[in-house]
Amino acid sequence: MNKGSGRASDQLMAMQERIREDAAGAILFDAAVWPQVENDWFEPEVWREQGALRQQAGGRGGVAIIESPAGDCVLRHYRRGGMVAKLMGDRYLWPGADHTRSFMEFRLLGRIAELGLPSALPVACRYQRQGLFYTADLITRRIANADTLAECLATGRLDGEMAELVGALVARFHRAGIWHADLNAHNVLVASDELYLIDFDRGRLREPAESWQQANLQRLRRSLVKLGAAAKGEAAFEETLWKPLVYRYERTLRA
Repeated sequence: MNKGSGRASDQLMAMQERIREDAAGAILFDAAVWPQVENDWFEPEVWREQGALRQQAGGRGGVAIIESPAGDCVLRHYRRGGMVAKLMGDRYLWPGADHTRSFMEFRLLGRIAELGLPSALPVACRYQRQGLFYTADLITRRIANADTLAECLATGRLDGEMAELVGALVARFHRAGIWHADLNAHNVLVASDELYLIDFDRGRLREPAESWQQANLQRLRRSLVKLGAAAKGEAAFEETLWKPLVYRYERTLRA
C-alpha cells in the first residue's frame, strides 16, 4: 500500500464509494483506498492497543493520528463548540444519513480531490444513531511534514511570499465554488511542496459570487489579526502581508 502524503494528486484512481450499514449506523468509505473499513477504525483506544496511535490532541476536534493499513491518517470525532456543547456534547440532531456532518464532508472532500485541489484525501467516515441524535467521525489521509499557517505566523515564517501563496490557494477553491465554513489560519497547512486547505466540516459547493468569497476572505483576515499578525501595527500588516495576499488572490481568481 502506497503511504502517500495525502494530496489530491496522489489519488490515482477514481473514488469507489461503499457503504456498510449495521444496527448502530453506517460507514461510508473509499474502497479504492482500502477495500473494507470496520467500526474499530474509528476507536482511538483500538489503535492505541495496537501501538498505532501516534498522537492524540484534546479539545473540540478530538483528533488522533493513526497508523492505519491505508497509511498515516487523521481520525477526527465531530464535536460541537460554544454554549451548545454544554447541552449536546458530541450529539447532533438526526437529519438523514446523506445530511450527516460526516457523510457531507466526506463527499465534499471527494469532489475537491476530483477537482485536483490540495486538501486531505477522504478515507472513511461513519455515523452512529441514537434515536433523534447521532454522533460522527471522519478519517482522512494525513498530510505529512506540514505546519499550520498559525504556526508559521507564531514562528516568524509568514512573510509576503507565503501570504501570496495563501491568496492563490484560497482563490483556487473559490473559483471552483468551494466554500469553507471556517476559513482561518489553523485550517491552512504549509508543507515543503504545497499549501493545503483542510477541515471542510459544514463546507459546501456554491455558485461563485463575490459576496460570499469576500466574506470568506475577511474571516481569514480576522483570524490572522487575532493571532497577532498586526502586532506591529495595522499599516505594517496591510503592507507586508494582507496586500500581497489579496493581490495574488485576485490574480488567481481571474486567471
